[in-house]
Amino acid sequence: MTTTGTLRVNGATLHYEVRGEGPLLLLIPGGTGGAASFDGIADALAVDYTVATYDPRGMVRSALDNPEAEQHVAEHAEDAFHLLELLSPDAPARVFGSSSGAIVALHLLTAHPERVARVVAHEPPVVEVLPDASEHRALIARVRETFRAEGLMPAMTVFAAGLRAEGAAEPQPKVELPPEAAARAEQTMAGLPYFIGRIVPAFMSYVPDVDRLEALSDRLVLACGQDSRGELPYRPAAHLAERLGTELVHFPGGHTGLTTRSAEFGELLRKVLRA
Repeated sequence: MTTTGTLRVNGATLHYEVRGEGPLLLLIPGGTGGAASFDGIADALAVDYTVATYDPRGMVRSALDNPEAEQHVAEHAEDAFHLLELLSPDAPARVFGSSSGAIVALHLLTAHPERVARVVAHEPPVVEVLPDASEHRALIARVRETFRAEGLMPAMTVFAAGLRAEGAAEPQPKVELPPEAAARAEQTMAGLPYFIGRIVPAFMSYVPDVDRLEALSDRLVLACGQDSRGELPYRPAAHLAERLGTELVHFPGGHTGLTTRSAEFGELLRKVLRA
């Protein structure tokens, strides 16, 4: 059984969903996804956990008070913190985040470590940790300028090209999505202008506190997709794992393995959370 609720936070009203029993597991979506991003794994995880999912501010059912407001990783992490305070006031929670949601999870860990028992961060594109960060700043600038001058789809083309592995001239073959994921295509498209215009520039410019992450590394699992080696979203997590001296866990599929390989993805996530 899934229950839904809303939570008033600074500048927005969050939509969240809760299912299952046990210690709290907060799932933070990336991209244009909301709570529905986790439909493929949430019920299975709810056997062991109280699973909370939500639409990040500005996405789907979580409306901003000011639709033109600039977005900040720290504020998104405060949203997640308030959900933890609401749903698990007396015990630290487990947290999983993917992509931009993984960036939120990293900041949540450094800002509120007392509220977090374990964080699994899947392919956080924190490109500022990379030695070639200046190239990725230039990519973000090109995406923003293309979006301003030419519109959404040209900007998406520039962005997608920048994410591909070096030397990969063509996009990877498309993977057939499960029916429930394909049905969310309209929602995904509707969220793209906000994602490209507000989330990408703010989140990919974020500089994590690496020293703080090192001090908390016993609670942090850095993860990547088995099929995304060499791609831009893979590289920051791999770099951080090496710098922190921790294992890099490989999940099934690529950057979107949560959607394309959901059953296997969820099973490995359960094992990692128990470790």
